[in-house]
Amino acid sequence: MTAILKNAQMFRHGVFSRGDVSADMGPRVSRGGSDSPFSVDASSFVILPGFVDVHVHLREPGFSYKETIRTGSLAAAHGGYTAVCAMPNLNPVPDSLEHLQPELEAIRHDAVVRVLPYGAITRGEQGEALAELEAMAPYVVAFSDDGKGVQNRNMMRRAMQEAKRLGKLIVAHCEDNTLLHGGYIHDGAYARAHGHRGICSESEWRPIQRDLELVRETGCGYHVCHISTKESVALIRKAKGEGLNVTCETGPHYLLLDDAMLEEDGRFKMNPPLRDKADREALLEGLADGTIDMIATDHAPHSAEEKGRGLEKSAMGIVGLETAFPLLYTHLVKPGVISFARLMELLHDAPCRRFGIAPDTGFTVFDLNRTYPIDPAEFLSMGRATPFAGWSVQGRCLLTAMEGRAVWYDKTLLEGEGAE
Repeated sequence: MTAILKNAQMFRHGVFSRGDVSADMGPRVSRGGSDSPFSVDASSFVILPGFVDVHVHLREPGFSYKETIRTGSLAAAHGGYTAVCAMPNLNPVPDSLEHLQPELEAIRHDAVVRVLPYGAITRGEQGEALAELEAMAPYVVAFSDDGKGVQNRNMMRRAMQEAKRLGKLIVAHCEDNTLLHGGYIHDGAYARAHGHRGICSESEWRPIQRDLELVRETGCGYHVCHISTKESVALIRKAKGEGLNVTCETGPHYLLLDDAMLEEDGRFKMNPPLRDKADREALLEGLADGTIDMIATDHAPHSAEEKGRGLEKSAMGIVGLETAFPLLYTHLVKPGVISFARLMELLHDAPCRRFGIAPDTGFTVFDLNRTYPIDPAEFLSMGRATPFAGWSVQGRCLLTAMEGRAVWYDKTLLEGEGAE
């Protein structure tokens, strides 16, 4: 069955215009036994380019009790994403072509959107020897040891030199282990008031400072994961001013939350942690002035048991693929913090451009007038932990399509009065 979405607002090249688009709805759709195309009045909907998330954890192979390629890619489609880049902290770690194969096989069999794997920078993400970068290069989107910082300066220099030769980005999780001191939330007022061990901001910005020196030396393309501190913003802004080949991302949670909003609940625990209000304000400034290039969810599902141990003992990580767009639209675009075009740059244009991903990544359909509370019970991800549970948002995903075929849709799209 083919659905024709009529007279929708289509966002292309930075502007909206009216138009029609069609999607093959697949064998699940039955309309009175007829196979002829049918139309849906989409005049109140927007059709957007499929979003791209360069930082997700799909957990397969090795941790399929948390998430799988199938469930994670369905969650992506449910959130309007048509391409995601899967981080390498898996088992086996994809540090060789042999160890990459199980992930590639799962992607071929089970992914409903485009899943682009990362290769590890070092063997086993242990920081002691380079992974087989050259062998993996044709099959991976970039190289990262996400979840762990590369602690050794010389090792990072060697990785950058090899990545530059191969034409691949180094995507850095910046964390200095010597500065962690057993911390698990930001070293700020909340930690002090509630007796928690804190993670200092320097543990993030100091490795960025080191790596930027190495970028000056090697000329490697360098991308910084999930920045969360005002010092990180300042360092990257200065590096860009010098013309260094540097980009960065932050997550919706760092833009919308700070440590004054923490609760004694594992769904508020992630790495890096929620920082101070001044850090959040600096991130918003960096978003507005172009220092921050893109928004990535760092979608990191865990089991309910792993996230149910409170702030101190819960696993670090929250889910985000199914909430990112409505949160950002509601709390950044609607109040005028950024424009709609800027949001599309952050969620689609910049990730495609920087990571060499084909910009025609499919499309997604949203009803921007639909207001609803975020309910983790509705997630398609196996993970349910989000600090945004219960938040009221505007913008409901109705359909996501790849190559003209719907990979996820809301059944109400075909049941409304506009369906003919």
